Amino acid sequence: MSGARWLRRHLLLAAGALPWAAGAAPVLRVGPTRPIKSLAAAARQARDGDVIEVDAGDYTADVAAWPQHDLTLRAVGGRVRVIGAGAHVQGKGLFVTSGRRQRIEGFDFSGATVPERNGAGIRLEAGSLTLVDCTFKDNQNGLLSANEGSIELDIIDCDFGPILPGEGRTHNLYVGAIKRLAVSGSWFHHGFKGHLLKSRAALNHILYNRLTDEIGGRASYELEFANGGVAVVMGNLIAQSSTTENPHVISFGAEGATWEKQALYLVNNTLVDQRPSGGIWLRVSPPQAEVVLANNLLVGGPKLAADGHWVRRANLEADWDEFVLAARDDFRLKPGSSLRGKAQPAGEGGGLKLTPTREYRHPRGTLPWDGSAPLSPGAFQR
Repeated sequence: MSGARWLRRHLLLAAGALPWAAGAAPVLRVGPTRPIKSLAAAARQARDGDVIEVDAGDYTADVAAWPQHDLTLRAVGGRVRVIGAGAHVQGKGLFVTSGRRQRIEGFDFSGATVPERNGAGIRLEAGSLTLVDCTFKDNQNGLLSANEGSIELDIIDCDFGPILPGEGRTHNLYVGAIKRLAVSGSWFHHGFKGHLLKSRAALNHILYNRLTDEIGGRASYELEFANGGVAVVMGNLIAQSSTTENPHVISFGAEGATWEKQALYLVNNTLVDQRPSGGIWLRVSPPQAEVVLANNLLVGGPKLAADGHWVRRANLEADWDEFVLAARDDFRLKPGSSLRGKAQPAGEGGGLKLTPTREYRHPRGTLPWDGSAPLSPGAFQR
């Protein structure tokens, strides 16, 4: 899929403008005053193509499996809070999804625990899923997917963290060996021994996010592509905390290069290392991997070590005082910074033009960037 087609599809997903989101779909309404009073009852009644509108409020121990195709779950009137309270579906999580072209908007998932200690707010077993404006807090895993090669997952403007303390299997987001993962405008934070984002997907687009372990966080990697694949990591703020469990910030292919294509494009990110003894920015295990490092800002930590065959352009070290207010995680370059406008063309890769067109907006979301000024290194252009 071309970069332009992918971006158009991603924007349509965010706007709910694809055909299965059309208003003609049957609508089931769920809430304490509705005929359908629980999510579990709605899941039993729903059919392919339905829209389920759920009244805002707490849905405690109200867990469900969703096998339907072309299904939309939408919060109405505020947040829908799905609270585990010890309940789970199939020993897996609060929601288990397996339908094609499913969409969930405005839901908060918390308290997912199971005896195997890998309970997820959502367990994605098959099909394709789009998440918009959802949060995952105090779960053993935020979202966990199966190893199913046809799965596609889009995550837009979501919040993953904190994670429940565990034994290293507790990842904020853990995606198995699936076809495609796209994440934008989302915040990953406060890990515990596991990773903020771990993916085994064949194709990964990680654009305009904040992956910051924060004060008190104990994440291992901030970002891991365990089996390599193709990964475009562009426009992200990625920060390792002082209490990290692992000196590495980003890891690629450490558990075996199982995909035929191995390529990492790390472009226009702001990378921050707060580990007292210094961390390691990047670990790439497959020797055959294509690696492009361009226009990244490096704050704290050591120099960016790189193999001789890697492509490197305008990866610049920046002092803390180059930024508006780094002490409060405002990593916008000051207006008069000498680093402004120093980015270089990065070409194309992973089906995208490697030039940022948006930037992350905290606590989740993105803002467009019109390119009205010369491009600067790092995740923020304003």
